[in-house]
Amino acid sequence: MSERSPAVEPPVWHLYLLETAAGALYTGITTDVDRRLAEHAAGRGAKALRLEAEIKRLSPRAKRAWLARRALSAASSAGG
Repeated sequence: MSERSPAVEPPVWHLYLLETAAGALYTGITTDVDRRLAEHAAGRGAKALRLEAEIKRLSPRAKRAWLARRALSAASSAGG
């Protein structure tokens, strides 16, 4: 007679919403809410949140240059 392995519980997934300092909403999903929030707080969260923190550190002149590059990139990918 063979022994049965104990049943393994499937992970429980949690959907979460964060509001950035700029007021944007970020939606994420995780199996460990405490770990994920700690990652966000440490700057290891989503790229969108890291980008916001990176942009905040730029000077006004650098922010304008960043925006100009984004506008050029969007225009070229739209074929205009």
